[in-house]
Amino acid sequence: MAAESGVMGALGNRADNDAVVQQELEALHLYGGLVEGLVELFGRHCEVVLYSLTSPGSQVLKAANSGQQPGTPMAEPLAQRLLELQEQQARTLTYFTQSRLGAPIKSSIQLLRDAQGVDIGLLSINVHLDVPLHELMADFMPRQQQAARAEVSPENFNNNVEELVTLTVERTIEAINADAQVANNAKNKQIVTTLYEKGIFDIKDAIAMVSSKLNISKHTVYLYIRQKKRDDEEPSLNHQETS
Repeated sequence: MAAESGVMGALGNRADNDAVVQQELEALHLYGGLVEGLVELFGRHCEVVLYSLTSPGSQVLKAANSGQQPGTPMAEPLAQRLLELQEQQARTLTYFTQSRLGAPIKSSIQLLRDAQGVDIGLLSINVHLDVPLHELMADFMPRQQQAARAEVSPENFNNNVEELVTLTVERTIEAINADAQVANNAKNKQIVTTLYEKGIFDIKDAIAMVSSKLNISKHTVYLYIRQKKRDDEEPSLNHQETS
């Protein structure tokens, strides 16, 4: 893989030296406190992952608010970002991306070096932006001011599929209900259509959840989905007939 070239390739050539690798791992563990510290600072909608570049596949060394476990190899998209960072000979890179459900995420990665200036680790920070503003801001308020509200489960936001679906559904409903260009009698259909385009209905029990949120029957949700599929197929059929 291309991302294993450059600095990572050089590190691979030194992998036989157990003493060097051990020293690098010890140096990386010194950065471990940053993982919890950053999550504590930015709140439960921020996930932080520390990767070791001394291990094959650049494995996860430590993670918080993330479903990734220690030993998990770095995902291909992040490996490409790492390669981009190395090619630019930079230490940090900040960019915007999306979750698999299309939710916006602001990400930042930073190379970590040992005392000799060798890149031995990568710190990855992802802040999920597709959440209600009051939830984001609540994590920046003093704890005593939050006593009146129920504690939110510390379970990883990104790893909890049900929570992701719920938030996506709620944000879509809010957006379309606030859209004056969508007639009131067409809002439910537009909501279902938008959620279909986001792939929500590929997830188990999503139809039941949406029908409950909209206070309509599952049959109606299925009907809107079939209409959307038919509308998507018609342009293709018309194109074939005119060809």
